[in-house]
Amino acid sequence: MAREFSRTRRVGQELQKEIAMILQREIKDERLGMVTVSGVELSRDLNYAKVFVTFLENDPEKIEKGMAVLKDAAGFIRSLVGKAMRLRVTPELRFAYDQSLVEGMRISTLVSSTIAEDKRRMQESHRDEQDQEEKD
Repeated sequence: MAREFSRTRRVGQELQKEIAMILQREIKDERLGMVTVSGVELSRDLNYAKVFVTFLENDPEKIEKGMAVLKDAAGFIRSLVGKAMRLRVTPELRFAYDQSLVEGMRISTLVSSTIAEDKRRMQESHRDEQDQEEKD
């Protein structure tokens, strides 16, 4: 019977916390900017970790530079993770840009603007009906 939280998931959550702390405290590169670790997917054998990151700025050029910095620093980050966590094997880190936050904000903006447009149309329709009643 599977546990509610598998070891892979627990290690992934801890790895996410450690990498976030390392990026915040240890990596001093202005090209990186404000980066957030949004998730970690671990292989079942814990040898590979896909680290999903988001950036505060939505500029494709800055995101590309930030991803290059993370790719170059992956070995250093892995060594710091190895010192911080007690694992038999420290996973190889692969960084991937997570667009879900940006896409979620875009969809939220679209929904908000659609609701505002509907309200405006309803008010105009209501005013038109009142004007028509006054004329009759």
